[in-house]
Amino acid sequence: MKQFILNTKQDTEGFYRIRSHYLVRVRRLVAGDIFPALLQDDTVLSLQVCSVEDDCLVCESRGSVPNHRPQDPLPPLVLFQAMPKGAKIDLIIRQAVESGVNEIVPFFSEYSVSKRGADKIERWNRIITEARQQSGSHIDTKVREPVSLAAALMYWKELANRYSHKVGLLFHQDMLEPTSFYRCLTPVPHLLAVAVGPEGGFSPDDLAQFSGAGFTAVALGNTVLRTETAALAAITTVRVVLLEIEKNKQE
Repeated sequence: MKQFILNTKQDTEGFYRIRSHYLVRVRRLVAGDIFPALLQDDTVLSLQVCSVEDDCLVCESRGSVPNHRPQDPLPPLVLFQAMPKGAKIDLIIRQAVESGVNEIVPFFSEYSVSKRGADKIERWNRIITEARQQSGSHIDTKVREPVSLAAALMYWKELANRYSHKVGLLFHQDMLEPTSFYRCLTPVPHLLAVAVGPEGGFSPDDLAQFSGAGFTAVALGNTVLRTETAALAAITTVRVVLLEIEKNKQE
């Protein structure tokens, strides 16, 4: 665990009661130990263990400490993910968090088999917390409830209106036209969106709606990727290209 994210509030006595198998059984924290805890507002508290009760640590704050949060040179990244079958979305969310995505917007495309998801938000938030703790990501990734494609694109337009330079990339299973990642991402946008389809990819109607919202279709080669593989590959590709562009600007 690279960092511990504190979601527990102080009780009426001023203590933090934290249930964590990892801290108790793996880290083996005992009374007197001090460890840092990251709050949702990016404040870092220094917590001291007062006692251990089963898998529950009773802690009190010793005050805040400097948060040496690295500055991310990349623009905010939003993943528009078409709902896949079964639990694949759990893996996609975990990998997106570890890869530095700021927001995940699940949506139902024409070929989406699963039409559920609103009841999974609580689990997805737990996955996000676990992934941030494991990876040490300083980005407070958010996930929205699944919506229709039309609603997802309406949300994108609301986001895009806040930025002067925004780019939306749709990762398609077929190369519709020659497109350069460097051309799409130069200059570096102030906001970037990546859209990935479900099993079966995007339908012609999906493509038309994304095109109408200003997205550019790109491909990752001449092989067809699983949707959970495509999401990670898409995120990684754009991050690497953006980092290369920023590096070249400094040289």
